[in-house]
Amino acid sequence: MHVILIAGGWSDEREVSLSGAKKIHQSLEELGHNVTFFDPAEDFKNLLAIAKEADFAFINLHGTPGEDGLIQAILDKAHCPYQGAGAAASYLALNKSASKEVFMDKGLKTPAWQLVTPTQGKSATLELALPVFVKPDKGGSSLGMSLVKTADEFPVALEKVFAMCQSALVEEFISGVELTCGVLGTETLPLVMITPKADSAFFDYENKYADDGAEEICPAPVDDSVVEDIQSQMAIAHEALGLTGYSRGDFIMTKSGEAFLLEVNTLPGMTPTSLLPRAAGTIGLSFNDLIARLIDLGLEARA
Repeated sequence: MHVILIAGGWSDEREVSLSGAKKIHQSLEELGHNVTFFDPAEDFKNLLAIAKEADFAFINLHGTPGEDGLIQAILDKAHCPYQGAGAAASYLALNKSASKEVFMDKGLKTPAWQLVTPTQGKSATLELALPVFVKPDKGGSSLGMSLVKTADEFPVALEKVFAMCQSALVEEFISGVELTCGVLGTETLPLVMITPKADSAFFDYENKYADDGAEEICPAPVDDSVVEDIQSQMAIAHEALGLTGYSRGDFIMTKSGEAFLLEVNTLPGMTPTSLLPRAAGTIGLSFNDLIARLIDLGLEARA
């Protein structure tokens, strides 16, 4: 097939996207596809025309555009199939506060939260007990996130988010272990446990992408009851958000074994050592197998 590999873009996560695209490009060629690389930041106005000539688009974008559904909407107009969630579901999942409303409606456990908009400004009243996380309501890779421990730090953290032209999600801090769970097709994957570096307050950008970053263990060494609970929550969240193909959810597990869903990522990192490929590998899927499976799921969803 003629496959467009869409990566890069203009979000703060551009370099992460381009880095992951290198291995995907190699994998697509090894699978026998004719690959055209496309960077929306360089040639956005030609995407519709190029997509009309392609058989499939593989999207490796993070943040906006990509996870906000814009690229998917254009591909839909071109009748070009692609992997992962559609436009509306992508936009819903990217908005953390909107996702949390869906989680709560389905009875899923998620930390208490409030949304602070730029209209309210940095003088907004904190409604939650300290400490709290303050993060962009849209975006990923932990960019713009702060752990706020004192009242004086709250307006500073809000200003940091507003500088990114974002509303701020303020979220209850829950002490525990970070776990992530992927979905591939209709199957939930083994959990990955994430242990940040000793001098890190949380799983930040450096922990995610530095060579000496967080330790990631898969399958996660947790009780079967925890695995079943998180996989169940993840399956419900995936369906409730209207996602297709694949996704990955981030959880916090307390000392008592209670797991809280933080957010769901519709375009998970796709380097061979990224969390979802790592989990897929434990069930026998090589990176090429995973790419092939995602293409099959995308063709099936948009047949």
